[in-house]
Amino acid sequence: MSEIRRARLDDTDAIVVVLRRSITELCVADHRNDPGVLGAWLENKTAENVRTWIESPRAFMVVAEVRGAVCGVASLGATGGILLCYLLPEVQSTGVGRALLAGLEAEARRQGIRELSLESTVSARGFYSAHGFRPKGDGAALLSKVLVS
Repeated sequence: MSEIRRARLDDTDAIVVVLRRSITELCVADHRNDPGVLGAWLENKTAENVRTWIESPRAFMVVAEVRGAVCGVASLGATGGILLCYLLPEVQSTGVGRALLAGLEAEARRQGIRELSLESTVSARGFYSAHGFRPKGDGAALLSKVLVS
């Protein structure tokens, strides 16, 4: 069982590991192991940027912990956009992603946000679809979910 809590600055290094491993190992359908695509995607996944994201007043970032170790991270923007949601490969399909998403949805409701939206990877589309997200507009990558009170 995972614990979801607000991200702290001392989580920075663990978050960087989650982001980089998740993208590299779980998003192969998106980057196809193309060094250029993968490099561009990983370029901003640095400790400096993660610290900025944690401290941003325009975003709400949470981490998932299992047995005291950070194994997932997710972030919600001020207008309801899911900015990121990533897991370590070893916790995929264990409920950690669902718990992170539930944490973002709870925060959105607290803030009075009525709809969540995101641009999904090919790799994550099935996950979001299973949790009530539907295509928005013409692009298959744009998904949204109306929150019920």
